[in-house]
Amino acid sequence: MENKNLQLVVQLRHELHAHPELSNNEIWTKQHLMNFLKAHTKLEIVDRGRWFYAVYHSKVGTRNIAFRADFDALPIEETIDLPYGSKCPGVSHKCGHDGHSATLCGFALEIDQKGSDNNIYFLFQHAEETGDGATECAVLIEEKNIDEIFGWHNMSGIQEKTVYVINGTAQYASKGMSIYMEGTPSHASEPEKGINPAFAIAKIIDSIPNFTHSAVNRGNVLCTVVQVDIGTKAFGVNASKGTLRMTIRALYEEEMDRLQHNLEKLAQAEAQKYGLKVRFDYQDEFPETSNHTESSDKIRQVCAEKNMPMIELEEAFRASEDFGHYTKMTKGSYCYIGNGEDYPNIHTIEYDFKDDLIETGVELFKGLAEL
Repeated sequence: MENKNLQLVVQLRHELHAHPELSNNEIWTKQHLMNFLKAHTKLEIVDRGRWFYAVYHSKVGTRNIAFRADFDALPIEETIDLPYGSKCPGVSHKCGHDGHSATLCGFALEIDQKGSDNNIYFLFQHAEETGDGATECAVLIEEKNIDEIFGWHNMSGIQEKTVYVINGTAQYASKGMSIYMEGTPSHASEPEKGINPAFAIAKIIDSIPNFTHSAVNRGNVLCTVVQVDIGTKAFGVNASKGTLRMTIRALYEEEMDRLQHNLEKLAQAEAQKYGLKVRFDYQDEFPETSNHTESSDKIRQVCAEKNMPMIELEEAFRASEDFGHYTKMTKGSYCYIGNGEDYPNIHTIEYDFKDDLIETGVELFKGLAEL
């Protein structure tokens, strides 16, 4: 990577870090990235509202290859002392999306200056953290007949500047599931005259180990209770309303869907048994991120040709990523570049993206652009 380009995008990364914005509110961030590309490249830039993409039109190539970066931040206070620290109270780039976007910009600079034998689409996506972004941006795949798409994430706990790749599921499918139950209140001395949802909710919680047991599932299936809210602090009143919130998660999306079905079916049966009203709500929905072997093999090939350290990822990450929306529609692969085995984890207050990874990501993308 040209040193002048590297210096430009490191500075860009620091600017992005200082102005973090939450999912679906990345107005300044998106405009700043667009302005950077307009100022430093001749690429076509297409504004799609909450997201945008840039295009390099090859004079010789016919393949359309997309590379994606996310640019939203997290609701975490910046507490570490950085010269480019967050200027937005309660919000900071603690997942490294500032670095992902800076890397994609660095790659765009290199392609704009040196060219490519393929048409290259630089996809800048909003709202990865909530799972909303890729569902909107995926229209690009069909609109532009994208043949293949690649992305990467920085990751702590693995070797620094080392690329990790896997075939099949790279990150679990997950969603937030809320069950709302409503009965009838009564005096606490006469519980038999009311309908309390506590027993039905307890039954649902008690069923979780059976639904998630390895004996009845092909892959790992998880159900995490995140909140139980029944009644109020009123010792004279029999509770009548209750909410159970869970994160359901699985290696294979079909098994997460089956867990959801089983929980809904049981909740409906318990509601009928006790005479409760019941409804369901879902948010933060992520598909499984499943890599195509052919695309993962290209990552392996580039690493071998460029003598970049690479390790096979032994198992999928349990955390979710919305990149899977893209690989449902076209070939692609999502890989990881290590921050170091002892580096602070993403989504923690001690974390900051490592600028040293930018060049690794750019060189990887440059190799993939020519295959």
